[in-house]
Amino acid sequence: MASPTNPGTRPRQPSLAQLRAFAAVAEHLHFREAAAEIGMSQPALSGAVSALEEALGVQLLERTTRKVLLSPAGERIAARARTVLEAVGDLMEEAEAARAPFTGVLRLGVIPTVAPYLLPTVLRLVHDTYPDLELQVHEEQTGSLLDGLQQGRLDLLLLAVPLGAPTVTEIPLFDEDFVLVAPKDHWLGGRGDIPREALKEMDLLLLDEGHCLRDQALDICREAGRVEGAPVTTSAAGLSTLVQLVAGGLGVTLLPRTALRVETARNDQLTTGYFADPAPSRRIALAMRSGAARQGEFEEFAAALREAMKDLPVRIAG
Repeated sequence: MASPTNPGTRPRQPSLAQLRAFAAVAEHLHFREAAAEIGMSQPALSGAVSALEEALGVQLLERTTRKVLLSPAGERIAARARTVLEAVGDLMEEAEAARAPFTGVLRLGVIPTVAPYLLPTVLRLVHDTYPDLELQVHEEQTGSLLDGLQQGRLDLLLLAVPLGAPTVTEIPLFDEDFVLVAPKDHWLGGRGDIPREALKEMDLLLLDEGHCLRDQALDICREAGRVEGAPVTTSAAGLSTLVQLVAGGLGVTLLPRTALRVETARNDQLTTGYFADPAPSRRIALAMRSGAARQGEFEEFAAALREAMKDLPVRIAG
């Protein structure tokens, strides 16, 4: 019979091998059969059970020349041992699933000027190619997305770059041109060679503060020589509202090519015009924390997205 541990000494922790050996004996009540089940020799199995009794300070088995019986303590501890081994098995399965790419949850952050136009392609790709991936989409402005990425609330971002964040790695997807959207019969409507300088004196409608598309449009205007403080209306929280303001004759705006069909197709009070080369453009990319554990998976996802986006009116990166 195993002796109790000495008072004042720290009991040894049982090992998984010891628990596995005891659980097999408790199930079969036969050392040879238990040893065969878990692939151990009988002496090693007997030694593992004895070591467990020593570590726990209780007798688990009653051994005779003919049979093996569980002691009262052994019956209770056998149930606990099975629970522990099942939990360890679940842990190993979880780890194996985590090692498998494109499984589990992917928390994707998307800016509002990208989400309505690219998400159909993203969702179709995930549904068709990565059925075991649980995609969660969060639509927020760039600043909020970057905070969520850095804090671990989000895993991956789909947005306009460059971000200028040293701890964020960008994976370019494509470049897309901006298009001038104006009221019907506007003198620039239908043209394909609009100079940027045409933006100098126009009534320009932009998104509210906080949208990166507003900042990009203002950069384009500055490059075109637009005077600082020239009229800019900022009363639209989204592109759909912005386009309606243009249709109402309040001014002109700039739309990315991917948004053009969705936002203008059903309104006959609009006209569009294209800029002369090199047209003003923006770059769309995936962004992740530098050194992310899933970096290889995210890079593969980016490559699949580039392939899926080839039919869009964009220039695929790389």
